[in-house]
Amino acid sequence: MSEMVARTGRHQQRYEEGRRLVAGCIPFKYRNSHENGDNNSGKVVEVLMINSTGGPGLLFPKGGWENDETVEEAARREAFEEAGVRGDIKEFLGHYHFRSRSHQDEFSPDGLCKAAMFALFVKEELNSWPEQSTRTRQWLTIPEASKNCRHAWMREVLEKGFLKWHVVDATRPEDEDDHRVAAIASPQEQK
Repeated sequence: MSEMVARTGRHQQRYEEGRRLVAGCIPFKYRNSHENGDNNSGKVVEVLMINSTGGPGLLFPKGGWENDETVEEAARREAFEEAGVRGDIKEFLGHYHFRSRSHQDEFSPDGLCKAAMFALFVKEELNSWPEQSTRTRQWLTIPEASKNCRHAWMREVLEKGFLKWHVVDATRPEDEDDHRVAAIASPQEQK
């Protein structure tokens, strides 16, 4: 995997029809369900969320998509910068529109944004990362993540994008070495 470098500023920021273009991801991994005393066999998916620097609630890593990178590269870079993880993009989850006061500028005075969101299978969790002084990270089950999403559009990415892809993907034939599994949450977490 090539070395990632943190970026600052918006001099290479992409825009489309008055919207700032953003790339982000839902970083995910699997844990064995018996690790927390669950008798359910199989694996449980966990997603990584980060704290918001603007208030309560948690977020998925996302940020500006710049002119010299693909949207997938931007999503991976944001996961590295904000959450300190590296991994593989597995699926495009859709475009999501939102408004942000912190993204208001001369090209998007209303703070309109269009986010391309991806599922990112985490292969490496770093001990240090560019935004570690302002960001904390938490691994959560899908129900926990849904309850803690700061923004409704991120909850929609999780529930209608990630969860829909993950369940459909998990029903396909798979190799033993493949990371796809059908279990989303333990029976206790689904109640």
